[in-house]
Amino acid sequence: MSLVGATACATTKVSFDAANNTVINGKTIFPISLAVLPPVDGKTPNGGSAWQEFSKAGVNFARVAPGDYWDKHGWEPEGLHVARKYMDQLAKAKINVWLTLGDELSYVKPDDQEGQSKLKEMLKMFKDHPALGGWKGADEPQWGNMNTKGKRPPESIATAYKLVHEVDPNHPVLVLQAPRGTAADNAAYDAYLDITGMDVFPVGYPPGGHVPTWPNKQISMVGDWTKIIVEAAQGKPVWMTLQIAWSGVAKKGKTLRFPTFPQERFMTYEAIINGARGVNYFGGGHGVAQTLSERDRPLGYNWTFWERVLKPVLAEINETSPLHTALVAANSRLPVKAEGAAGVEFTVREVGEQIFILACKREGETAQVTFSGLPTAVTGGDVLYESPRKVEVSKGQFTDWFGPEEVHVYRLGR
Repeated sequence: MSLVGATACATTKVSFDAANNTVINGKTIFPISLAVLPPVDGKTPNGGSAWQEFSKAGVNFARVAPGDYWDKHGWEPEGLHVARKYMDQLAKAKINVWLTLGDELSYVKPDDQEGQSKLKEMLKMFKDHPALGGWKGADEPQWGNMNTKGKRPPESIATAYKLVHEVDPNHPVLVLQAPRGTAADNAAYDAYLDITGMDVFPVGYPPGGHVPTWPNKQISMVGDWTKIIVEAAQGKPVWMTLQIAWSGVAKKGKTLRFPTFPQERFMTYEAIINGARGVNYFGGGHGVAQTLSERDRPLGYNWTFWERVLKPVLAEINETSPLHTALVAANSRLPVKAEGAAGVEFTVREVGEQIFILACKREGETAQVTFSGLPTAVTGGDVLYESPRKVEVSKGQFTDWFGPEEVHVYRLGR
């Protein structure tokens, strides 16, 4: 395999803090990622750089894969050349890359010296690139994707994991699972990954088609599977992959459907509330051409969805948002409770003298919910992104309304 030369530049070093936040060269971030990208020379509808547009909106990670949508070309010279071009562009936009190893290299065997040599050569080629933020390992090995055609045992990804860390000690390996199995089933892979998560795509017709055996067919299945994979991770970081579009809405015979802004917002917050320390949005790019409008198809990206749905969601969680410091804070130990309605999920974060409560309600009836257990010094605060709405706190508690699949973000002051 003939490879182009490696880029001579400063290496990024990725680590994790005690709260499972991602730390890159000493800077703590909340990963906001895109998977399935525009073409390398991606342009917005007004002719600007796609990568600069993403970066300004808060995207700080992107998955780069060889070849086309399903990585059919593998890591051959052409795929490597395209990957480098992507990484060069993303580096300019200050977006980190999780570079996929692909099915061939993710499952390299202990006795496959040729495959191991190929993997090492690829790792050496990219490990010092300024855009590299991590390696995307095996895809859904506990279930098996459309290429591997079946479940792969944990030991099948052991050799690749070992080689990555031998060649590149500065970057983690991310292994995402399908929403299948129990926490114990998925925990069996923990020895061979540094970050894990799940791909959960609940929006389609009929509802819940992505996980047909799961009893909950509503978008709150995101919370179900986040809890399962957080338990499976046994203390390792979790990034959840959420839907823009997927094969269940983009294939022939399927009805095309995208999440609405309230749905995407709910899924994002529900994942965070239940333990995700990063989010990845899958399916906006040229690899899913059936999902692109006449305006967007020549540009190779679903800018319509970006403008109407995703960009406004990211405005609430990006680095410039008033919530950012809470997203990278540890979970609070305050004894806060939520009572009055079923299906309410929340997390509490403390930042200085401020207390943040991120709360959502699953499907069901609109109801009043009382939060209690706050310090008596707290007298009130605002409801972020619902200005000018505020809440008053008395004797450590307050009450608010929640509709089905509704999110409220409270910022309270002592």
